[in-house]
This record gives sequence, C-alpha cells and structure tokens, in this order.
Amino acid sequence: MDQRTITANGLEFAYLTEGPDDGPLALCLHGFPDTAHTWRYLLPELAGAGFRAVAPFLRGYAPTEVPADGNYQMGAIVRDVNELHEALGGREDAVLIGHDWGALATYGAVAHRPERWRRAVTAAVPPTASIGMSLLTYAQLKRSWYMFFFLSPLAEAALPLDDWSFIDHLWEDWSPGYDGSWDVARVKESIGDPVRIVSAIGYYRALYDPSLQVPEYAEEQAATLAPIPKPTLYLHGRDDNCMLLSSIGTPLDFMAEGSETEIVDGTGHFLHVEKPDVVNRRIMAFVTED
Repeated sequence: MDQRTITANGLEFAYLTEGPDDGPLALCLHGFPDTAHTWRYLLPELAGAGFRAVAPFLRGYAPTEVPADGNYQMGAIVRDVNELHEALGGREDAVLIGHDWGALATYGAVAHRPERWRRAVTAAVPPTASIGMSLLTYAQLKRSWYMFFFLSPLAEAALPLDDWSFIDHLWEDWSPGYDGSWDVARVKESIGDPVRIVSAIGYYRALYDPSLQVPEYAEEQAATLAPIPKPTLYLHGRDDNCMLLSSIGTPLDFMAEGSETEIVDGTGHFLHVEKPDVVNRRIMAFVTED
C-alpha cells in the first residue's frame, strides 16, 4: 500500500492507495476520530477486484494540509471529494465509500455530481433526513454529547489531557469490546496537536454554526440534504454506541432504487475494522454489481 499526495480544491491531500492506476476509482472516506488507515483491510480487496483504491486523509487531518481559510463545512468536504475524483482521473464507473463524516460527504458528493459515481457505500451515519428528530431523543443525546461539547472552547483544552485519552475513550465507548489501540495511535499522529485538533472539531462547529458556512459552497451544502440518486449500500453496527440503531430511521426511503441496508451483528461504530471480513465481503458484492 503506497502513500502519495495530490492537489484538489486548492489543498494538498495525502492518500493511501493500492491497485492499478487505470482501474475504476474506489474512493474511501474516513470520519472522526479516525484516519485513512481504517480502510487498510478494504483497499487490498478493492485492488484485487481491479479498482484503483484510494483513501485520502480528509482536510485538516495530517499529513493532508490544513486549509488556510479554516473552512470545514460539509459543502467544502463535498467539493474536495468531487475534485479528488477529477484529480485522480476518475470516470463514470467510480464508486464512493464513506464512514461517519465520510458517509455524510458521500451523500453530498453523489447528489451533487451523480454522473461521476456509479454506486456508493456508507456506514455508521445514515442520510440526515433519515435521522430526523431521532437525534433529539434522550437515548441518542446521551451518545451525542461530545458533538455539543466540541462547540465549546473548552474542547481544545480537554482533548489533549492525559495523552489525548479522550480519543481512546470515544473508541472504547463507540465500539464496545474492540481493541482500537492501533487505530487510536494513528489518530493521535494525525490530529494530536493544537492546530489539527481544531481542524477535526471544526467539522462539528461548521455543522451547527451557519456563520462558518460560505456562499461559495452553497450548492454542495444543499446537496448534503438531497436524496441519494445512485444505488447505495448502508451498513450499521448493531452495537454502535455512537449512532444508535434505534436512531437511524429508514435510510432506504432516501436512497435510489436498487439500494440496500444491512445491520452487522457483533460490531459497533467502527464496524469496518471490527469485522473486516464480513463488512468487506458485503461491500465487494455491492460495488462489483452491474
């Protein structure tokens, strides 16, 4: 697996890649708090099927650049994704795969530029419209407390304490019983400094503060709330303690004909590293369908 860099949307992105450069693009997007390394099990599978498998580090996550304008709204991430498609020589046979924030970016990118993507796979976060008011239930609010804490300036002071143990605890809480220590170490390498942690929590701040959203990305921002116009597979861990299974609503209602959902037993939020054999088999079957 190689690590390379490429410029898209005015930023230098680092990415992991495997597979032939002339194969159909399979772009894999990580979320928080994780990195491109969580796709380490899927990239070889995609490459073996002839895909050019690429997992970028999202904006602000080292070794990708920190954007000079400090913009982390979802519309900016959507444009990053579609411009990465172009920079990497993607065609209309490309597939897009996203987990957590990467799932939200996938919905927006496919809705904004459907001609660039043949199929999509998302995990752990369903379409926003499917969540609806479930985010405000008592059970889900208990799990989503960190999102609101990140809106506070106290977050920058709290996260670095005790060797960034905040990140360890999120993984422990969200994927009960899974030893995520290797992945957590990669996260700390990527965002474990003051500038980078502001980038990572900047995604949450831009989500809830319209003043952090700019007109330049208005079309992409609107696309994040649109129905997904290409067949999409949605996966969710039955024991996910970040986004509860009871909170995901009915994702198929907001996805194109031919879409599918599956609940993966014995997994939590980071299902693609908890049970990669099961998850990868399901993903590969879907993205190789005609």
